[in-house]
Order: sequence, then structure tokens, then C-alpha cells
Amino acid sequence: MNASAAIGVTGLGVMGRNLARNFARHGYPVAVHNRTPARTRALIEEYGSEGDLVGAETAAAFVAALERPRRIMIMVQAGAATDAVIDEFVPLLEPGDIVIDGGNAHFADTRRREAALRAKGLHFVGVGVSGGEEGALHGPSIMPGGSAESYAVLGPMFEDISAKVGGEPCATHVGADGAGHFVKMVHNGIEYADMQLIAEAYDLLRQVGGYAPAEIADIFREWNTGRLGSYLIEITADVLAHVDAATGAPFVDVVADAAGQKGTGRWTVQTALDLASPVTAIAQATFARAASGRRELRAAYAGLPGGTTPPLSATEADRFASRVEHALYASKVIAYDQGWTMIQDAAAEYGWKIDLGAVARIWRGGCIIRASFLDRIRAAYRADPDLVSLLAEKEFAREIADAQVPWRETVASAARRGIPVPAFSAALSHYDTLRADRLPAALLQGQRDYFGAHTYGRTDREGAFHTHWSTEGRPETQS
Repeated sequence: MNASAAIGVTGLGVMGRNLARNFARHGYPVAVHNRTPARTRALIEEYGSEGDLVGAETAAAFVAALERPRRIMIMVQAGAATDAVIDEFVPLLEPGDIVIDGGNAHFADTRRREAALRAKGLHFVGVGVSGGEEGALHGPSIMPGGSAESYAVLGPMFEDISAKVGGEPCATHVGADGAGHFVKMVHNGIEYADMQLIAEAYDLLRQVGGYAPAEIADIFREWNTGRLGSYLIEITADVLAHVDAATGAPFVDVVADAAGQKGTGRWTVQTALDLASPVTAIAQATFARAASGRRELRAAYAGLPGGTTPPLSATEADRFASRVEHALYASKVIAYDQGWTMIQDAAAEYGWKIDLGAVARIWRGGCIIRASFLDRIRAAYRADPDLVSLLAEKEFAREIADAQVPWRETVASAARRGIPVPAFSAALSHYDTLRADRLPAALLQGQRDYFGAHTYGRTDREGAFHTHWSTEGRPETQS
């Protein structure tokens, strides 16, 4: 077999198949391989006319089809399956070859694999790919990690097949070793928060505003023309407007209210705890999904007292919808800010150099959280690469200031009526926590010193202090 393929894709599930077709459509000869040879043959038979797809039924034939440096993209299930494929192909490779993991791998696994393959003279590149099966075929957002040398080889190809916004590719070198998969993980965490916030806005509009699903669809379509314009707002309107063919009922009313998850949201929250990065809106969105599926626990709470639900007039409902828009936007800004802060925290922890403005740029197209205000986030970091928070940028700060009354009234309305808004509430509490002049953490430190002699700092002098607590007499303080 001639070594003519520019890249190889092994693992021809939906994502792998569509990425291979995307490369081929852009003029790259692509070697394709699957553990089940019949799937390889089926791909070529069905889509071979789209470009140069080179089938290989064995690992040796697959590697032999690739030009040097060989570029092998693994598209299999994360975890043990990925390690098995790596173990199968690495003995067939030579120094300088590039192994690419395009699955949803945990970034810690990517760091481990990158170090192991680097010791063998190979490049290992963990690549976050967002956009689902349609994005993989027509142009995803692509987040490669790994070495700068590997991106020099892969970058032009990834940029070519990625989504484009204003002519700019939604692909960039994110950073060393596991940075690409880390940023993709945070993307998915933000996605969880974004979706939960939208769901809470829908619930409020329906339960408090009294709007029907089709009417809420119209509200979301209107919002999509403004500052909330995004892919998720757009598809939410479509879902709410859809009528179930079997029953004639609103589609949203026949769907079981138990949300699934594939693990990246949990990884985001778990990693945030390790980094002490306060992603509270993302965490509450993740826990909300978990709670939705706890049928027995929900049954135990069913029928317990909640809030009151006084009806709103049509005029009041319109005003309420406007307040919800403010609350949704402000909470969304907080959730995105938490994600960007977490990326900054990880960059400091792992020694990554991540261009936060470039992250916003590549998320403008192809990916699930693509939104119009990502242009503004990009501009904010372009103006100040060391920006600590989005709320340090004057326009975002002004919008949050304008949202204060409607944001708080929306959360208060939900609390009075017993309507759960965990992500709205977490976003607002996060905002209030970070803007507070004094926090009750001072009392926590007193408690910790009392029961564990953990010491505490003081506001009036430097150093660590401990009080000798006693139930009798006066406590004594020592530095």
C-alpha cells in the first residue's frame, strides 16, 4: 500500500466517520480503520465519492498507508479503549509520528499519555472536538493540546476543517499536554450551566408568567435576536414550539423530566474542587441533572409544602418576562466567567500558556455554547490579556449593574413560589460572595482554630495566630 494518506482515523463511530469525511471533503487523503472491517468497507462504499478514503483492515496496513510524519486520529471510547488502541499502534510508529486523541478524554489521562509517548519520541495530542456529529462533518470547534511542533503539522488541517466565523477558523493551539482536553471539559461544564439556566428561565415563564410552551418559544426567538443570541437559545425555541405527533401535546410535556449526562460536567466540578476554583453555577447545574433522575428521593419529597403561586395579569407577565431576560443574561455571564476563571486557575497549576481571548474566538462557531457575546469576551481579553474576571470589563460590569433589580426579583419570585432555580441562585450568590467587603469566613476560621488549632490571619498585623480556647476564663491569643 502506498504511503499517501495525509491523516488516518481509527474508530469509525458517528464522530470518527464524520471527521474522516470532513477531512476527505477538504481534499486530504484519509486512511480509515475500524476494529470491525465491515464498518470500514461500508464507509468507503457509501461516502467514497466525497473524497480520497483509503480503507485499511489491519493496524499494519493502516500505518503503512500514512505519509510521514504519520498522523493517527483515535476516535474511540475514552478510557481503557483509548489506551488499548494506543498500545496497538505505538509499536508500529517511529519517532516524530503524531498520535491524536479526538475523544472526550479526561485531561489527566491525556497528560499521562503525552508524557509516556514523548519518552518514546512520539507526539501525543489531546484534541477537544465540539459540535456533535453535525459539527464533525460540517465544521466543529477544535481545541488541540500537545506540543507546538505537533500543531505546526496538524494546525493547518484542523483550521481547514473547522467552523469559520467571519472567515476565521474555530481552531487554535490551546496549550501543552492536556490543555486541549481541559478546555473542552470546561466548555462542557459551561454548557451544563447554560442549558440549566435556560431551563430555569422556561420554568419561570411557564409557572409564574403563565405562558404556554409555544408562547415561550416566541419569547426565546425574540431573545435570540439580541444579546442572548446563541445556538442553545435558538434550539430551545424549536424544542418548545414542537408538538408531539402521537399525542398532539407540546413535546416538552411528553418528555420524562430526568436529564442524562455523560460525565464531563462531573469532571468539571470534581476538577474545580481540586483547583479550589468556585464554579458554583456549573456545579448546581450538574447536581440539578443528578437530582432530576432520583425518582425515589423525589417521591419522598412530593406533596411537601412549597410557596404560593398568585396569578399574574398579562401586563405583569410581560414585565416578568423582561426581568427573567435580565436574570438569564446576568447568570450566563457569571457562569462563563466561572469557566474562564477555572481555565486561568488550571493554567497556573499546570504551567499552561492559554490565550483566553483565543478560546472565546474558537467557541464562536461549531461548538454547542456558541453565542454572540463571545465576540465581546474575545475583545475583552484582547484589550487586557491579564483580565482577572469578565466583570472587570466595563461593559459587562455595566450590564450586571443594570440587572441587579430584575435578577434579584426573579430569584425572589422563584423562592416565594417554591420554584427551583439552583443555577440562577448560585450565580447570584457567587456574585454577592465576590463583591462582599466582609465574608463570614472570619467566623469559620475562628471555629477551625477552636476545634483544630488551625490558626488564623488578622486584619491588623501579619502572621498566623492561635487562641488557646477554654470554657473557663479568658482565651489567650498567641502568634
